[in-house]
Amino acid sequence: MKAILTTVGQDKAGIVAGVSTYLSHHDINILDISQTIMNEFFTMMMVVDVPDNLDFNATTADLTNLGSQLGVEIQLRNEKVYTAMHELAGGTN
Repeated sequence: MKAILTTVGQDKAGIVAGVSTYLSHHDINILDISQTIMNEFFTMMMVVDVPDNLDFNATTADLTNLGSQLGVEIQLRNEKVYTAMHELAGGTN
């Protein structure tokens, strides 16, 4: 399943490495990635492919915990949630 992973927080070394390592160890493929530093804040958005055999809720909880360890906020959401929000807001595809 495609999902959107967002990471936001105070910039410091190791954020991309920590998130990427978790994803790799769970066979979650990064399909697209964008990251930037705005003032002193790190922001990253990824489109990822989560294997069907992974428990999505457990993976989300793991990533939330990882974010706490890294000092950032990590959120994982099914891509369909973003598509639905866009459609509700009157966007077009």
